[in-house]
Amino acid sequence: MKKKRLIPILLLKNGSLVQSRNFVKFQKIGSPIPAVKRLSQWASDELIYLDISRDNNYDINRDDLKFTNSNNILDIIEHISKETFMPITIGGKIKTLKDIEIRLKKCADKVSINSEAYRNRNFIKDAAKEFGSQCIVGSVDVKKINDEYEVFVDHGKTATKIKITDWIKILQDLGIGEILLNSIDRDGLGQGYDLELINKIDDIVKVPLIISGGVGKYEDFEKGLNFKSVDAVAAANIFHYKDQSLFFAKKFLFEKGLNVREPKILKI
Repeated sequence: MKKKRLIPILLLKNGSLVQSRNFVKFQKIGSPIPAVKRLSQWASDELIYLDISRDNNYDINRDDLKFTNSNNILDIIEHISKETFMPITIGGKIKTLKDIEIRLKKCADKVSINSEAYRNRNFIKDAAKEFGSQCIVGSVDVKKINDEYEVFVDHGKTATKIKITDWIKILQDLGIGEILLNSIDRDGLGQGYDLELINKIDDIVKVPLIISGGVGKYEDFEKGLNFKSVDAVAAANIFHYKDQSLFFAKKFLFEKGLNVREPKILKI
């Protein structure tokens, strides 16, 4: 039986690792590259790395770690590839097939596409045809509006008026290989996943589903994995502030009898 995955998410904003709250408040918490190395040591199943910068001004300068400034996200991706052996999904600023090709050649195993999928639906179809569905992830940001779950783009700023159930079906018809579901309402609050949202699409999703947004304790991962459609549970903030929390989260799930890989710490 296929193992369920536990996936940390790192958000990069202008070169800094940030903590997000409802997609509108961002707190700088450090450099992304040491974080990647730490997560590798904790034997993370995968890593999702999302660039949410609005411009191309990046600052990862760390004299002590010999990191230099760069105005190119691809340079940062190359740094990342030197620090990890785990599969990586890269998202942000992906608008062309060339953007995908470059990221896959640099270090990405998969790419995450969000707003561009809405603006150009043929992009998903073309990407899946060119590179294979298995490496194309549809990132979907959702907010509850008047008792309906609707899809938002542009980092949660633009309403599409599309219901989540309809958008899931559209993405699957276009050939998406995996879906990353983000709850804007729960983002950064530590109140647990939006279980109502997940239940809404549980019978619709036919591809691997990653859920994100709201984890505050290890039990939240367990609740998420109880849905039949959920292939992986993801989180960001909880892994930044609790020592070896990825290891202990996986240990918690493993001891609960959930179908996850046995936790371990690697020496890198």
